[in-house]
Amino acid sequence: MLDIEKRIADLEVRVNDLESLLAEKPAKIHKQQSLREFFLEINPQKDIQKAATICYYLEKHQGLNSMNVSDLEDGYREAKETVPKDNLAYKFFMLVKKGLLMEAKEKKDGMKAYVLTNTGENVVENKFNVSK
Repeated sequence: MLDIEKRIADLEVRVNDLESLLAEKPAKIHKQQSLREFFLEINPQKDIQKAATICYYLEKHQGLNSMNVSDLEDGYREAKETVPKDNLAYKFFMLVKKGLLMEAKEKKDGMKAYVLTNTGENVVENKFNVSK
């Protein structure tokens, strides 16, 4: 008889533990913001701003250590933006000239690669509202 009472007590403890787990709120699922959603939030107007926004997203949200022309082209497509007809390498040149990017130490997939500068991060985070 004592064995049955012990088993019942153990089962009551297990049931209580399970009920308390069910009563807790489920963990909130965090979905990663898409590049398109990020575009809508930042609202870049000019081509150079769009390129900077893509580079920021690739580095900060997708964790790329550096980006090249191929990454930028893929970014335009992912953002559902028209890929510029002019040379995408020129976009990198302009971003470097404006101090928003700098050339990475190593090439990526045999192409020049770039990383955001601190200035580039700040400009995108401030949605291109930079006081002069």
